[in-house]
Amino acid sequence: MKIGINRWTLPGDWDLKTCFRQAKEAGFDSIEINMNESDGYLSPKTTDAEAADMRKQADEVGIEISSVSTGVYWGVPFTHPDVAVRERALELGRNQIRLARALGLDAILVVPGAVNNDMPYDLSYDRAKEAMKALAVDAEKAKVRVGVENVWNKFLLSPLEMARFLDEVGSEWVNAYFDAGNVLVYGFPDQWIRILNKRIGRVHVKDFRNNIGNIQGFANPLQGDLPWHRVKAALQDIGYDGYITAEVEGYRVLPELGLRHIADCLRAIFV
Repeated sequence: MKIGINRWTLPGDWDLKTCFRQAKEAGFDSIEINMNESDGYLSPKTTDAEAADMRKQADEVGIEISSVSTGVYWGVPFTHPDVAVRERALELGRNQIRLARALGLDAILVVPGAVNNDMPYDLSYDRAKEAMKALAVDAEKAKVRVGVENVWNKFLLSPLEMARFLDEVGSEWVNAYFDAGNVLVYGFPDQWIRILNKRIGRVHVKDFRNNIGNIQGFANPLQGDLPWHRVKAALQDIGYDGYITAEVEGYRVLPELGLRHIADCLRAIFV
């Protein structure tokens, strides 16, 4: 397995080349970069040539880019009751696929939708499935897999349901972007891994403190209750040998030291 870090973990005022260099020097094999909705270093406004230049910068440093993540679908969900918002989500997804291809990557991360008072569970399920089927067409053409992440969205709350959802989408170009730390409050990550099995295309990790039990419970690796060795064993059992990407806060002081500690933790467990 290869260890990686999400760009969000690094200080916001570091430029992308600095992020590549610091991640490499900390000991990571890869870095995951993130698409913003309308601005920043990577957005739908970014041209293919600009994206290719980012890949060139990473190659010069000697670090891989693992995938393109994003948080845009929290504000523009595929499950929104307004069809115009759903169309905007699809537009963002297609741009995310385009950018991944321009970067020479084979995976993106999406949040499939959410459930709330305005987005009932059954309608959200159908809308998310319709959206993933639509993105699958673009994904197949670009040879970029769409990774559906399990997040705190009150949706796809069990591994059985996630597996069913992906099977009903019915495309090899739509799979799971499994986040081990996100399930700890209501499930067991090793069970999720074994049930999702070959449906898993990418893996996020973070730790979580059960005695806190809310969003403040998320922590850097080896600082919480995630059963790290069971997670590793389950991944080995299903034959996963891809990227293990930490999506964590990091250190607010001495961030370079924090990066080294995170890399050391992941390497001690997974490599």
